[in-house]
Amino acid sequence: MRPQRRTIHTIMAWLRRQPPKVKAFLAVVTGMAALVLLRAVVRDHDNLFVAAEAVHVIGIAVLIYKLTKEKTCAGLSLKSQELTAIFLAVRLYCSFVMEYDIHTLLDSATLVFTLWVIYMIRFNLRSTYMEEKDNFALYYVLLPCAILACAVHPSTSHNILNRTLWAFCVYLEAASVLPQLRVMQNTKIVEPFTAHYVFALGVARFLSCAHWVLQVLDSRGHLLTALGYGLWPSFVLISEIVQTFILADFCYYYVQSIFGGQLVLRLPSGVV
Repeated sequence: MRPQRRTIHTIMAWLRRQPPKVKAFLAVVTGMAALVLLRAVVRDHDNLFVAAEAVHVIGIAVLIYKLTKEKTCAGLSLKSQELTAIFLAVRLYCSFVMEYDIHTLLDSATLVFTLWVIYMIRFNLRSTYMEEKDNFALYYVLLPCAILACAVHPSTSHNILNRTLWAFCVYLEAASVLPQLRVMQNTKIVEPFTAHYVFALGVARFLSCAHWVLQVLDSRGHLLTALGYGLWPSFVLISEIVQTFILADFCYYYVQSIFGGQLVLRLPSGVV
């Protein structure tokens, strides 16, 4: 074993022995270090949001490869894909009536790919769909997001319905991966392409979160004022952070599995 690889294995073994509180502290420190690095390397922090969208598209491309080459959708959550399609469709509508930019084009491409994945799971590969494992009730996500959007939304000059829909898609995006995590929790074994897809989502969520945090720091807090008054600016940041931490645990075990040379990711009890 090469010295560098042996060092990585030693570090991973040490991390596995640490209690949850220490792991959480190290995750926060690592995240902050990554933010400092991104702030120093990336000049235009708007590019981070574009990068997040691009990584999401890459994740969808991994799913398309899995569905077309392996002819199976085992381990994938149809409900997560449906939630993704919903928040993308709502965000596209809001983009057209409120602001139209490069993100609108990226969202359009991602929505088309997501709808194709839904079609494949529902019809072409229905026999391989693990419906009994995909048992997360969608109303547990949709209803709280809708109620929260009605209570906390932007205070801009746009129509109240559009502002509420925009808030709804922000909250729904944060929780859309929960059914996929439930499937992985039920199976405990995650095959490579599904693991790659969820890891890509984790990276995309982190880049999106980094974009918002760095934008707030660069503007010295003025961005929060531009987003409106009240609870909405804080809830936007909280939603971004929640998205990142929801997937942080999985991403840790994914990296550990990759460095360990394992093709199949085996999740211990209590993960996701």
